[in-house]
Amino acid sequence: MSGAHTLRQTEEAVSGKLEGLELDFRAMTAISNLYRVASSIRNHFEQTVLKEADLTWTAFVVLWVVWIWESIENRHVAAEAGITKGTLTGVAQTLENRGLIVRDIPASDRRRTVFSLTPQGEKLMTTLFPEFNREEQFVLDGLGDRRLTELGGMLRHILKHLENAGPDRRSSRNS
Repeated sequence: MSGAHTLRQTEEAVSGKLEGLELDFRAMTAISNLYRVASSIRNHFEQTVLKEADLTWTAFVVLWVVWIWESIENRHVAAEAGITKGTLTGVAQTLENRGLIVRDIPASDRRRTVFSLTPQGEKLMTTLFPEFNREEQFVLDGLGDRRLTELGGMLRHILKHLENAGPDRRSSRNS
């Protein structure tokens, strides 16, 4: 079978392949579904509101970070956007060519690069973000206030746990 598989097909194939192994299937299913949902959401946004603005997901996230912090060093943009500095270089060049961001290299430290939005970039974000938020509402439609609050809390818990664990920390079960 070629092409995309449904969630059910994937779960059945994984279950058959991993039968007999000592695994935490609940954890595996949760992480697998989280990944698939994140990918689907990203694709949805790129095919709707971001397509209309001629932006990729990564370009939007970079604009968002710069918009929020107003003036921010490139290494912090990369960290907050979850991308490498190499990826940021290409994305920033595209955004700069479109007149959405500017780079400043402070005379006091020529190794630093600081990004800020241009007036055109500011206008784009103040126009685009309400549209983006309407798509966020669409994606989560039907969950209700209680479930949205619970979902947000669960995701924040995972983020805090990983932040506290650090990049070199592995589960004691894997040691």
